[in-house]
Amino acid sequence: MFSNRYIYIYATILVVLSAVILTLAAVGLKPMQDKNVRVEKMQQLLGAVSIQSTPDNAEDLFNKYFIEQHAINSKGEIIGSVINGKQTTGTINPFNLDIKKQMALTKVNDLSASLPIYVCQKDGKKSYVVPVIGNGLWGGIWGNIAFAEDLNTIVGVNFDHKSETPGLGAEIALPDFQNQFKGKTIFDNTNFTSVEVIKRADKNNPHQVDAVSGGTITSNGVTDMLKSCLQFYIPYFNSLKK
Repeated sequence: MFSNRYIYIYATILVVLSAVILTLAAVGLKPMQDKNVRVEKMQQLLGAVSIQSTPDNAEDLFNKYFIEQHAINSKGEIIGSVINGKQTTGTINPFNLDIKKQMALTKVNDLSASLPIYVCQKDGKKSYVVPVIGNGLWGGIWGNIAFAEDLNTIVGVNFDHKSETPGLGAEIALPDFQNQFKGKTIFDNTNFTSVEVIKRADKNNPHQVDAVSGGTITSNGVTDMLKSCLQFYIPYFNSLKK
């Protein structure tokens, strides 16, 4: 039989070795994990402007089409810019902003909040893509909204979720739901109205889309997400229009 001292020493060595191996694995895999997160974000932005991509070509396509990236504050002022892959204004890299953290700051009117906007050049036309983040029934929901050069008309969206129910709230991630937003507008003349997700939406109403059947709470979450996030960009949009 082994003594208690032997068992204790053996167990301690085993625990220490396991911890070292796991730490080394985590450190070694982090660059790959970070790259996967970065590529997935690029794919989502590309998807909002209807550019299909794969993990292998997403970065090349993103660098080709997204010619400008800006970080803006609540006044609509640019405080950081990356143009054609080079930092040209400030020190903030828009792509690296933590959207969840920055949106939380906007809700408490923290003047340090800054959010990114991405400018895509495709087929001779510009579109402006902004990220949105909110809450569904069971967890976080998020997405990207692409606007035409009039900074009013939506030309594409994509949404995703963490844990919404398949067949119900999870439908926000499917084309049938997302395609409804194309052609919708967020202004009524000069008044910000956003887009509302409701049951039996009026197809002719430029500010309404049909809710997900059986996914009322998630649909309401999309409505709230759009209104709360997009209003941050209104000063910037107005400055460009002027």
